[in-house]
Amino acid sequence: MQYASLQGGKRLRPLLAWHACVAAGSPGEDSLPAGCAIELVHAFSLVHDDLPALDNDDLRRGKPTLHKHAGEAMAILAGDQLMMEAIECLLSEGNHPPHRRLRMVRELVTATSRMVSGQVFDTLGGLPEGLSDSERVRKIHSNKTGALITAACRMGGLSAGAGEDGSTMDSLTTYGECVGLIFQIVDDIIDVTQTSEHTGKRTGKDASAGKITYPAMLGMEGSLAEVDRLKEQALGAVSVFGDEGAGLVALCEAMCSRTK
Repeated sequence: MQYASLQGGKRLRPLLAWHACVAAGSPGEDSLPAGCAIELVHAFSLVHDDLPALDNDDLRRGKPTLHKHAGEAMAILAGDQLMMEAIECLLSEGNHPPHRRLRMVRELVTATSRMVSGQVFDTLGGLPEGLSDSERVRKIHSNKTGALITAACRMGGLSAGAGEDGSTMDSLTTYGECVGLIFQIVDDIIDVTQTSEHTGKRTGKDASAGKITYPAMLGMEGSLAEVDRLKEQALGAVSVFGDEGAGLVALCEAMCSRTK
């Protein structure tokens, strides 16, 4: 579990929770349980995604994937336990009232279920009939990648005491949905344009696996234009927070320009 969760990484989801909490009017420290929980789920998802039955990857964050490091059985079990640890992290946190902790657990569980659905669509198919190519790729990635990113923003808001509904959560949700898609589009671009040595993971795998990606659907120029469109929408959503939203603005800009 330590190998899977503490071997580097961007820590994007905890950062989003932190800055969403700040934007909603509370110190970032209030978001630490939420940030830890969602990062543990993210680590579990990477461990299982790398397994031979799914993407069969041998490199993650510049190091051997967990099943290469410790064996397939241990990788499966460590991933299972990371998910349970995430829920325990929220339930055992004493600084938030019980109703808020339970609401964050529900948020995390719902997002995790959506992430699994997105993995099914991406790996095994089963998308609804009649969707256009753009609708198909958006449905895959808004679940596979976007659900946890949106949940990180919403859990940051909940950590600050924001209600389930209302303008604060609406703004954070819109922002999260936009940056979740930005993150995946840029990931698709990186898979085409960067080397494994630069990214610390195998690249070129999406095309070889025949997966639906934004560059394959929109081309490189169209993908970059979609990033710009989503960026404008995300920044518009958090403009209501003024200076308190500066961290979310900076994270959005970083996601648009990253190369790994």
